[in-house]
Amino acid sequence: MNDNIETISYLIESEHEGIRIDKVLAMLNEDLSRSQIQQLIEQENVLVNDKTVKSSYKVKQGDEVILILEIEVDDDIEMENIPLDIVYEDDDVIVVNKPSGMVVHPAIGHKKHTLVNALLYYTKELSNFSSNERPGIVHRLDKETSGLLIVAKNNKAHEFLQSQLRDKTLHREYIALIKGVVPHNEWVVNAPIGRHPSRRKEMAVVANGKPSVTHFEVIERFATHTLVKCLLETGRTHQIRVHLDYIGFPVEGDPLYGSGNKTLYKEGQLLHARKLEFIHPTSKEKISVKTDMPEYFKDVLIRLREGNV
Repeated sequence: MNDNIETISYLIESEHEGIRIDKVLAMLNEDLSRSQIQQLIEQENVLVNDKTVKSSYKVKQGDEVILILEIEVDDDIEMENIPLDIVYEDDDVIVVNKPSGMVVHPAIGHKKHTLVNALLYYTKELSNFSSNERPGIVHRLDKETSGLLIVAKNNKAHEFLQSQLRDKTLHREYIALIKGVVPHNEWVVNAPIGRHPSRRKEMAVVANGKPSVTHFEVIERFATHTLVKCLLETGRTHQIRVHLDYIGFPVEGDPLYGSGNKTLYKEGQLLHARKLEFIHPTSKEKISVKTDMPEYFKDVLIRLREGNV
């Protein structure tokens, strides 16, 4: 298969029965507009049960829909003068404190104003180990998750840091405000994560998912919420958010999991990557970097402590 082709599959559930396929796909894939989907259908890049259809086709429960996308390879990503909060930098590594609301790298629907656009303006020293669209990016944070992210300035550093991700020696600590009062002080969620069988924007705990382990520890309890420390043993997409939702304690403000749980905060999940520990690619010394939570996160905690919610 062409490396620049991506296929996404959807299994139609009863809630979408009888709706036009272009409308359904626009509902299931937030990165594509309805007109873009219609164009893909005209180009025969949408299959229903392995057959091409028209935009007017009304889906049936149990239909398997395949969306075929050509991944754009862009060698000319725009440099943008966007301020960066650099908390650590040397000849090999940059550690950035990413704000909530910033996408990490360009993708469909997000070609500008990403961390990569800002990094390209800040420095010409970025690895190209992964792809042209993700120079320097060793790992990612969700758009609405704030906090620390490692950037590699050369390919040797990039490969070394990724090897630490694989062998679990790169430690990532998060804090999250979750809905509900957890009765125990420490716990571990060991549950496989994969793409949700029907809601393709979401990940879920599924039997055939990839092994996923998250460690949790209570920091502070409130009347209706709990502040917890989260340690990633693995690094699956949306892992902390999925695992907390799975056990019934979704992250406050999460727009995707926990039925759009936004009781106290409306701008995105209160999840912050506050600490990173890794072995330096050149010196082989342990580097530990920590950052404080954003002010809006602190404000919510103050309201909870004062009972002003």
